[in-house]
Amino acid sequence: MQIDLHFGMTWVVARAAGFSNQQANIIAHASQYVDDATNQGCIRFDNGATYSRMTTAHKMLDYRNLHSLKNQLVWIPFHFLPGNAGLPAGRNPSGSFIRKLECKPNSYVAKDMVNECIANRHRPYALHLLGITSHVFIDTWGHQGFAGVDHPINKVRHIKDHNGKIDTHWRERVANYFKNIVQDDIPSLGHGQALSNPDLPHQHWSYTNGLGEHVERNNPIDFLEAADELCKVYQLYLGHPTLGLAQPIKEKIMHCYNSFKMDCGETRLALWLEMIGKGEFGVGAFQPSYIAKGVGSWKHKALGTELVNGDEDKYKFSREFLSSDWKLFHDGAKQHRLNIVDIILPRYGICVG
Repeated sequence: MQIDLHFGMTWVVARAAGFSNQQANIIAHASQYVDDATNQGCIRFDNGATYSRMTTAHKMLDYRNLHSLKNQLVWIPFHFLPGNAGLPAGRNPSGSFIRKLECKPNSYVAKDMVNECIANRHRPYALHLLGITSHVFIDTWGHQGFAGVDHPINKVRHIKDHNGKIDTHWRERVANYFKNIVQDDIPSLGHGQALSNPDLPHQHWSYTNGLGEHVERNNPIDFLEAADELCKVYQLYLGHPTLGLAQPIKEKIMHCYNSFKMDCGETRLALWLEMIGKGEFGVGAFQPSYIAKGVGSWKHKALGTELVNGDEDKYKFSREFLSSDWKLFHDGAKQHRLNIVDIILPRYGICVG
């Protein structure tokens, strides 16, 4: 999924579940920032303090460094949560190990992830962790059928639209998408070969995967279910009855899916924010904002822009850094990866550490 859902829709669902405007903004911001926290390394301060940030995404289009893109500690916990074929812990799917790694919507693994998140709601980074969990949770619908490893299950052929029309220019566009990669070497990592089809809310499509299986996808139906189940997650978190979204909000969300048919997520987000600003979702009028990088971003507010003595990544320290949204996001990301890699996945016989 893209920024219109990870930020805009997530904000609407959080408000519908009972979070305040500002709480919803933190949750939605953290949810989207999972896709934007691409830097790595240690932050150094002028007083000798250090802080190690967490990389939660790679610049997916830059396949010149394919080795780093295969980093399972990024793709698996933050983008392609293993689904264990929809089976509970202690049960194994038939077939090869890849069936355990294949992403499945609302799996037992995803439910365990939610429970671990709720168990940490007393932490200073609780809402940031909830936003990260939200991102991964709804991506189990968008990324279903794919895995966060380089494997034939991710190979895509014969993409068709809902009218059964074959995308005859698919291979050329994939080759252009992954620059500097010859067509025969296009990696089968995540849903890269499917381009943005798994992420577009309005898309009806089908394809054949590398195992020869025909796959039908109806994104509007799947994504509405994701929004409803996300609302139940938030209601559970707040201790409210898990009733999901009210019907009028469901209808508004589906309207957005079916009406905002442009491929650019930023353009679709602007339309979501316009509707939110007018109070059209029935949760009150508000103007949430998201800045990924630069002035006004979480990182800018936490660290400023002034480097000390021209030394790269060396910043002036202030106590406010310790409670900044940027640091709390990275604290939450560390907790999330620990939850997935060290606590949850071993219950299912999955080791990716």
